[in-house]
Amino acid sequence: MASLNGVITRDPELLGGTPVFRGTRVPFQALLDYLEGGQTLDQFLDDFPTVTRDAAVHALEHAKSLVFSEL
Repeated sequence: MASLNGVITRDPELLGGTPVFRGTRVPFQALLDYLEGGQTLDQFLDDFPTVTRDAAVHALEHAKSLVFSEL
């Protein structure tokens, strides 16, 4: 099992290795899809109560730092 930033994990036996929030079956991509679709973080958290606000914010901050490191 691989872990990215301690919040997102990948396990080939869990959803075929799709990156998910640690301790859940919620894909990180679901958060990105919500935000891309114009929904708020609060709406995502309401729909996926197993994901904490801290985990979602931490994952987004990590994604942001990856983008900036590529520039």
